[in-house]
Amino acid sequence: MKKNKFQIIYIAFFSSLMLGSCSDDFLDINPTDSVKEEDVYSTVENLYAAINGMHRNMYVRQNDSQGQNGYTAQIINADVMGEDLIFPTTGNGWFRDILRWLHTDNESSTYTAYPWNFWYSMIKNANLIIVNGGDAEGDQELLEKVMGEAYAYRAFGHFQLVQTYGKRYVMGGDNSNQGVLIQTDPEDRDPKPRATVEEVYAQIWSDLEEAEKRLENADQDNNSHFSVSNVRGLMARVALVQQDYLKAEQYAAMAREGYSLMSVEDYKMGFNDYTNPEWMWGVHIREDQTDYFGNFHAYMSRNYNSTQIRQAPKVMNVNLYDAFPDSDVRKQLVDPTGEHEELNLPDNFSKFPYTSQKFLSESTASSLGDVPFMRVAEMYLIEAEAKYQNGDEPGSKAILEELVEARDPDFSGFSITGEAYYEEILIQRRMELWGEGFRFFDLKRLGRKVDRNGTNAVGSVINNLWEVEANDSRWQWAIPIQEINANPEIDQNPL
Repeated sequence: MKKNKFQIIYIAFFSSLMLGSCSDDFLDINPTDSVKEEDVYSTVENLYAAINGMHRNMYVRQNDSQGQNGYTAQIINADVMGEDLIFPTTGNGWFRDILRWLHTDNESSTYTAYPWNFWYSMIKNANLIIVNGGDAEGDQELLEKVMGEAYAYRAFGHFQLVQTYGKRYVMGGDNSNQGVLIQTDPEDRDPKPRATVEEVYAQIWSDLEEAEKRLENADQDNNSHFSVSNVRGLMARVALVQQDYLKAEQYAAMAREGYSLMSVEDYKMGFNDYTNPEWMWGVHIREDQTDYFGNFHAYMSRNYNSTQIRQAPKVMNVNLYDAFPDSDVRKQLVDPTGEHEELNLPDNFSKFPYTSQKFLSESTASSLGDVPFMRVAEMYLIEAEAKYQNGDEPGSKAILEELVEARDPDFSGFSITGEAYYEEILIQRRMELWGEGFRFFDLKRLGRKVDRNGTNAVGSVINNLWEVEANDSRWQWAIPIQEINANPEIDQNPL
């Protein structure tokens, strides 16, 4: 890899991490510019501050670009590349090229480079903690927790990368095709080839198992931190992508232990509070850490007074909307008129049919709002899909019916069977997780095409990109040209 691409000077590394924390219990330590290299790994408190900085990195602006705010921006990318989250206009241009798929085969695109750079930087930070932090002085239980979270971040980083830049994993198939670089040594700067998809997933599982072991008895400070529950949730998510349905069923059930589904009333509150009992993992953006127009809710909420939301509020695929009864709370969050009278939107807000108010910011004047990364509902959906694939349709229905009953008080069960029922699982997943960053990855893991035909998508907005076939090479994003130029051992994806 390029010698200075991800090699972060120690002081700069920890300065960036210690600027703030999404944890309410951020530790008050010495000014970050005075932290000596040898002090960074000397105490558990410093390592804990570094982990807090990694949490914060999941939502802060990168590269001076408003559309590149950590993982929260990548959540938006994944949904706009599908067919269910629709832009009625291009607004002020943010995410336009992504919904048009103009970036994925462009090795010079900053949009293509951003996830690569972001996750390898996060992996680098995790590696620094894993390799150097084991002898830190202080609370050894807290040290175990810090190390567990570092392993979880390394696993999640490689998982996001291989899903984006590698081919889909096929259970029982040939997964020897090129995935991404595996990085476990912060001092390793030597050029290296891409590991196979199979090898990358083996590394992911190794790190997740280590994280699970270290977090087994650790308390979760708040939902911005990793816990044994959301690590098991990641295990369920990874297993689902690999079509390892036995593991997916097992870990999804384990992950949701002790959690509950939110009430209908809570579902209507705007998906902006990470203390919600259904949230397993997410970020809390404090007022002194806001990025204003770069925050997730500045793009995805219905009520924040930004150009993007005034001109291009987020619309739901009408076919998805029509597939659900009016009694379902998830449908009630979408206004077929676009008026949203209960929100009292200012007169200068454009109104379009089927806009969603699933996400609400703190107010029209504030884009603050917490962002969900994992919820209990996802575990229900994974377990239901896995049980069906494992031949247990009755068990699958029992799980999915429990979820749907929490969303629709008039629901009376499923009478459909077989493939029709399986398609119902998938459409429930689309509705439940709309806007939360799953659609691109779901289509890829299922080997299905993007199909915007017959939807309320606007041809001029999507540049008439109505379909992307499942075998299209653009599902594997181009490796950034900077990496190609710096690493003679790495191969480019087909362009």
